[in-house]
Amino acid sequence: MRAHVRANCEDRPGVYRMTSSDGEIVYVGKSKRVRTRLLSYFRCGPAEKGSRIVRDATTIEWEYTPSEFAALLAELRLIKKLRPRFNVAMKRDARHFAFIKVTKGPANKLLVVRGAGDESADVYYGPYHGAQRVNDAVRELNDALGLRDCASDRKMHFADQPELFEIAPRTPGCIRHEIRKCLGPCVGACTVNEYGSRVRMARAFLEGVDDAPLEGLRSEMLASSERMEFERAAALRDKLGRLESLREQFIRFRFAVETLSFLYEVPGHAGDDRVYLIRRGRVRAERPAPKSPAERAEIRALADDVFSGVEYEGAAVPTHEIDELLLLSSWFRRFPSELERTETHKVARRHRRSA
Repeated sequence: MRAHVRANCEDRPGVYRMTSSDGEIVYVGKSKRVRTRLLSYFRCGPAEKGSRIVRDATTIEWEYTPSEFAALLAELRLIKKLRPRFNVAMKRDARHFAFIKVTKGPANKLLVVRGAGDESADVYYGPYHGAQRVNDAVRELNDALGLRDCASDRKMHFADQPELFEIAPRTPGCIRHEIRKCLGPCVGACTVNEYGSRVRMARAFLEGVDDAPLEGLRSEMLASSERMEFERAAALRDKLGRLESLREQFIRFRFAVETLSFLYEVPGHAGDDRVYLIRRGRVRAERPAPKSPAERAEIRALADDVFSGVEYEGAAVPTHEIDELLLLSSWFRRFPSELERTETHKVARRHRRSA
C-alpha cells in the first residue's frame, strides 16, 4: 500500500478510503495534501490509531477534490453514507455547539445534546453556545410547561388511553408530578392532547414565535411579589432569567442557520474553481465557477431557484442536515476571511445589473 501511494498519489486536496480484505471500508479521511497524509499512516507507532487502521486495511483508494473545502464536504458525505467503524465522530464541532433535541414517541422529551447521532429525534433546535446554560434553561422550560424528564424508555399511560386489563390504581411515584412540575403522562394524569399541546408550546417557544412560558413565569413572579413572597419571587426571577438567556441565544447564535446564506466561490486546484450556493448553513447546489456570460446566466437562474423558495426562519434544523451545518459553521469560524469572498444573492444580482 505504501509503494502504491508513493508511486501514484499526488499532494493535492482529496478524500481517501481504506478497505479491508473482505471489502469493508474501515476508514474515510480527507486532506489538503493527500499523499503526505497517507504516507503519515505508515510512520505511526504500533499503539496509534493510524497504525490500527493500516493493519485492518488491504487497499487504499483516493479521489482528488478541487479544494480543501470540497474535501471536507466529500468526507462528511462519505462518512454518513458508509459509516466506517474507525470514524467514531462525524466531525462535529462539539466543543462549541449544543442542540436541543425533541425526541420521538408518545410523550416527547427535550434533551440537550452535542450534535445529532441517531434517529430518535423528531427535530433539533440550535445551534447554541454553552451546553450547561442550555441545560439549565431546558430544565426551566420543562418545569414551566410540565414536560417529563424521566427515562426515555419509561412506558407512558395517558388518561385517555384504554387499558387492555383492569389494574389497580397507580401511585404517582414521581416527585416532579407530585410537586406539579410534570403533567404526569406516565401515570394517567393527563391526556395525549393535553401533553401534546404543551410540547407544541415548547416548540413554538424554541422557534421564537410564542413567549407563553416567559409570560407565565413573569405573571407568577409578579403575583408572588405582591403577596410579599419575596424568596419565591426571587427564585422565579432566576428561572425567568435562564429562559430569557436562551431566548437571547435565538438571536445571537443563529449564525450558522440564518447568516450562512450566500454564493461562495472557492479557488480550486489547477484553476478548478467552484461556486457553492449555501442557504441557512447547508450547501444546496455546486457548480464550476462561471467563465462566460452564458455560464453566469446559468448560475443566476440556479441561484434564483435556490434562494426564492420559502423557508421558515426558525431555529429548527432537520436531523440529516445538522452535521453539514456544523461543518460549514466551523469552517467560516476557522477562516473568517473566507466570508469576504461571499456574496448574498441579492447583492450579487445588484452588482451584475450595475455591471
